[in-house]
Amino acid sequence: MTLHRIKELLNADVLVGDQNQHNIEIVIVKASDLMSDVLTFAEPGALLLTGLTNNQVVRTCEIAGVCAIVFVRGKKPPPETIRLALDSKIPILGTKLGMFEACGILYNNGLQGGNKCPTTA
Repeated sequence: MTLHRIKELLNADVLVGDQNQHNIEIVIVKASDLMSDVLTFAEPGALLLTGLTNNQVVRTCEIAGVCAIVFVRGKKPPPETIRLALDSKIPILGTKLGMFEACGILYNNGLQGGNKCPTTA
C-alpha cells in the first residue's frame, strides 16, 4: 500500500514529504510510543504510528530503517523534529485518529504488523 493511500485512509495531513515520497510502498506497520520497542521490533521499510513527536522519533526511525511516520491523536511535531525529518528524508503524516483506530483501519485494509514479537516467559 502506498503512503498516499495511507494518507487517504487515515484522513491524514502531510507534515513532511514531497510528491515522490507519496509512492513509497508500505507493507508493515509498527505502533509504539516507546522508541526502545521500535529499535527492537521495527523492520526496515516499516511505517511507524506514534504519539511521540520529539526529534528522537526521527533518529530512531533512521537507525531502525523505518521509512515513514504517522503522528496520531492530532499531535504536531516541534520545528526541530520537522527539520530533522526533512534532512533525513523521512516523510511524516499527522492524523486526528487515535493509535488503536488508525491501526485497525490499516489492518482492515491489508497491512500487517510484521512477525517480530517479544517473547514472554
